[in-house]
Order: sequence, then C-alpha cells, then structure tokens
Amino acid sequence: MDSVTHALFGLTIYGATNKDYMPKEVKKSVFVAAVAGSMIPDIDVISQLWDTEGMYQMWHRGITHSIFLVPVWALLIWLVCFLIWKTKDRRIFYIAALAVFIHNTSDILNAWGTGYFEPFSDARLGLGTIPIVDIVIWLIMLTGFLVVKIKKATPHKVYKIVWLFIIAHVVVQSVQGYILYQSTVDQYEEQALSARFIPGHFKIAGKNGLEVEVLQGTVWGGLELVDHITSQDETNLDLLFSENPRAKTLYQWSPFVVVVDDDEKLGIYDPRFFRMGVPFLYEYIYKEDVIKE
Repeated sequence: MDSVTHALFGLTIYGATNKDYMPKEVKKSVFVAAVAGSMIPDIDVISQLWDTEGMYQMWHRGITHSIFLVPVWALLIWLVCFLIWKTKDRRIFYIAALAVFIHNTSDILNAWGTGYFEPFSDARLGLGTIPIVDIVIWLIMLTGFLVVKIKKATPHKVYKIVWLFIIAHVVVQSVQGYILYQSTVDQYEEQALSARFIPGHFKIAGKNGLEVEVLQGTVWGGLELVDHITSQDETNLDLLFSENPRAKTLYQWSPFVVVVDDDEKLGIYDPRFFRMGVPFLYEYIYKEDVIKE
C-alpha cells in the first residue's frame, strides 16, 4: 500500500482503541504505537541514499517487512514510548505489533510483492488482489471519520466497524482476483495478477515461451486481450546488466519480464505495470551510447 494508506491505517487503529479511563501518557504512547507501527517497515526507503547498484527495488519491502520482525519493531516502539513517557502498559506493545502486522500483511495484497518470510525465504509474496492505492479503503475510513464527527458516535465502536468493512472489501476483492487467476492458470506457463484502481477490475499478464499476453477485465464481464507482445528472450543481457545494474535487479524481482532488443534500445520491462500505455518499470540502455563509449 502507499504511505498515505499506511498512515491512515495507523490513525484508524488508534481510533478503534477504547481510550476511556486511559492516562494521558498512555494515550500518547498508544497514538505513537499505532502510527509509528503502521509506518516503520517503510524505513527501508533510506537505503536509496547508499544504493549505487540499483538494488533498492529488492531492498524495499524486504527484511523490514518480514513477519518475523513484527515483535522486534513492536518492542522497539514500546521502548521509545517508555523512554519518553515512562509508560509500561502492555497495550502499547500489542497495538504496535498489530500496526506492523497490518502494514506487512496489507502489502502482500499488492502486485509489488513483499519479502514476508525473510530472512528464511527470499521469495517475494505479492497476491495482486488490491491496488497500491485503494479508493474504496479510503472511502470506508472517510465515512467512519464523518460519522464520528457529525453524528458524535463513539469513536472506538465506529472504527471497529470501519475495520470490519475494510476486511470485507479485501476478502471480496481477493475472491474475485482468485477466480480470474484460476480461469487462465492452464493457458500460460507463467502468469501474474494485478488489481487495477477501479474496484473489481484486474489485469493478468501471461507468458508462453516468447509470447506475452496482457488481459484485463472483471468476474462479471470476463477477460479480454488488450496486448500481445513478443519478448526477445534469446538476447544476451550481460551488456544491459553491466551498463544498467537496475535492469538486473528488475530481472530478479519480476515474476517474468519482456525483453526489448531493437535498433535503438536494449532493455526489459515488467508487463504488469503500465501508465498511460507505457511501461513504468522499464530499464534499458541506448545502444548508440554504448557504442560511443
């Protein structure tokens, strides 16, 4: 999920916590636990500062997003709250752990993928059933906020219902994605699912040999072919990887790639991700530049 959604998750966790009779210092600690826990796995973004070999794509959503680090992050947040406010309430640890767990688990719902079981497995787990920015989740949280503010409803009761609606939405989306994925699983040697920004709409990229097909659609309307691409898989990519290290990272990170080898460029791209009809996970070199060198 995007950073805004993760921050909103933290605020919603805080809102769903019953803070009646809670001391002021504990309230502050719970707020920090909920919000910091919802954001801290993305601390890996700082790796861009020293990444000189294009490894950020592998590092982001890597070990910091591991399920095994949930108690580590929670304990760290609890310790910070203890040092600042001298609070020892165990709820701070539990809320921080819940926030980190929700962050890490919600990220596996995107096509981007997460190192959910690192360091014991380097597999990137990405179901592709929820887009990185999910408008429905935002609207559910906004509705809860308005109910609390306008209707003066009890916050923790409203936000618990908000979480139920979010879970229901995720389940419905995931079931639809699963149905579409299974409908084409026998058609391709490799395939990958990704959710589009419109609820219930999905894209499937499938590959047989050198041929890649991109389909999109819904459970109720079916899938239609929107693109057919021939990948130049026989091309030697050593030159590309040596001149553009990010290309090697993309090659390792993606379920499969399309290889482009024409008169102008040598490159690879992930067929799941397009913006305005152009692949945005595309690493390449200009052949002319290499010849000049």
